[in-house]
Amino acid sequence: NDIADVISGYVTLKRAGSNFQGLCPFHSEKTPSFVVFPSGRNFYCFGCGAGGDVISFVMRAENLSYREALEFLAKRAGITIPVDASKSESGVKRRRILDMNRSAAKFFHKELLSSKDALAYLNKRGLSMPLIKHFGLGYAPEGFGKLTNHLMSEGYTKEEMVSGFLCGVSKKTGRPYDYFRGRVMFPIIDVSGEVIAFGGRIIGDGEPKYLNTSDTPAFKKSRNLYALNYAKNSCADRLILCEGYMDVIALHGAGFTNAVATLGTAITPDQARLMKKYTKSVV
Repeated sequence: NDIADVISGYVTLKRAGSNFQGLCPFHSEKTPSFVVFPSGRNFYCFGCGAGGDVISFVMRAENLSYREALEFLAKRAGITIPVDASKSESGVKRRRILDMNRSAAKFFHKELLSSKDALAYLNKRGLSMPLIKHFGLGYAPEGFGKLTNHLMSEGYTKEEMVSGFLCGVSKKTGRPYDYFRGRVMFPIIDVSGEVIAFGGRIIGDGEPKYLNTSDTPAFKKSRNLYALNYAKNSCADRLILCEGYMDVIALHGAGFTNAVATLGTAITPDQARLMKKYTKSVV
């Protein structure tokens, strides 16, 4: 993985002699102090002191562990890293969370297509079936164990489901239960097409109205934007920043495919830098 090639996916680099220069993705600056040295295959920011090789960069940019960064770069290069089964590692792996989220998204979508109430709610909100399928919307059914049982049948453990914020655990019985219930589900997909989290909107009058995935090994709310996976293809000049999922979907349905939303009530410096990476201006 050529370091300049990888970093150019995150930073707009300009040639400066034999090196490349750009605005640092790790802190806010107006004058470029971030330099990529192709000959040394490393980078350094003279503003904040961040530096290292291509692995260090990916670890920091994607919030990954060392091994996860290796796997990320291996996938990018079309290489499979062999797994040493004799060396078990503690903790839940990001890859397992992502695979589990994809399985959960498929489950939610299938449930939506068979739920008259959930479909009626989305139709009432003006969402057509092509739009529902485009965004992979779903439905978390009522009941305490439908998703949990489905994921367990696919080999996922209670520890993985808790770590991925898909289930809670009863204090009385110690048994897992579905975290999302009776909600229309919005899968949050990153720019590489991975399902990293979910947002759920109650279809009745219950509280809280919206329930969102907390930070997990695969997801940091402060570093992501909803629908950027679609908007990145048409937002070079302008991004439309919305309040929530429904606003984004409505705008995309009306042809404004450069719309995104923050994942919560605040906007973070990381999200601002992420937008700056893809666009010139934000409305």
